[in-house]
Amino acid sequence: MQKTKLIPSLEAIFAVIVWGGTFIATKIALAEISPATIVWLRFGMGVLILGVTVLIRKQFALPEKSEWLYFALLGFLGVTFHQWLQATGLITAKATTTAWIVATTPIFIAILGWLALKEKLTPIQIVGMVLAALGVLLIVSKGNLTALISGSEGTFGDFLILVSALNWAVYTILSRRELARHPAARMMFYVMLLGWLFANIWIFGFGPSFSEIPLLTSSGWSAILVLGIFGSGLAYIAWYDALQALPASQLGAFLNIEPLVTAVLASYMINEKITAISLIGGAIIIFGVWLVNRK
Repeated sequence: MQKTKLIPSLEAIFAVIVWGGTFIATKIALAEISPATIVWLRFGMGVLILGVTVLIRKQFALPEKSEWLYFALLGFLGVTFHQWLQATGLITAKATTTAWIVATTPIFIAILGWLALKEKLTPIQIVGMVLAALGVLLIVSKGNLTALISGSEGTFGDFLILVSALNWAVYTILSRRELARHPAARMMFYVMLLGWLFANIWIFGFGPSFSEIPLLTSSGWSAILVLGIFGSGLAYIAWYDALQALPASQLGAFLNIEPLVTAVLASYMINEKITAISLIGGAIIIFGVWLVNRK
């Protein structure tokens, strides 16, 4: 590996390992506080870290008036709504199942590109989409598709996680315009800031306010710090730094590591078993996503 690509590659690996661990950290935090409080604490920390990064890099600049509404939309979709979907979904969904479902996001991006941007889909890509969907069904149903139909397998949380994958695809497509105009750290700072402000309305308007924070134990605080400092701060910085140095297609391959990291950590930390069907379903998902993204 060339020296110029080593550091960006290590940054990408760092980001996906952290994000793979955030599903476990969220499950741990959910044992003590609600999704609203998790999102508020997590992204409050993320805003501070990204803000400091922007200042250190001397990238601070206010968006134009016409951009504020667009940033607000991205903040709501990419932070407030997206994280509510995932945190609420993880109440009943397994961390490992969540990671595999989230891995299908490139499929939704391709579908949205076809619907909204009139991008062509090849027969191979369609086959990839079908395979990825089959992989998700195998994992959610634990290999028993009839049980999924009858409702004895699968949870409402699994459905929310699937919606979050679609929502992140929408956010990804919408954010492309602003990434072309702003340094990634600055764009993410404003997106995260506005998303966090929406979370303030949520938590102080009809949420638990500060009443849950004293309930956090050392384990809960450790999970929150992992989510805030690493998941919403350092991992974003590392990922977008890597994006500036590596082709998007090459960087996307690193995301295949994320569900594997989640599976290993979940087995060790929260006793979620690694089953043969989850590995088979996961392999089918990765192969399907590869077919969709291949040149």
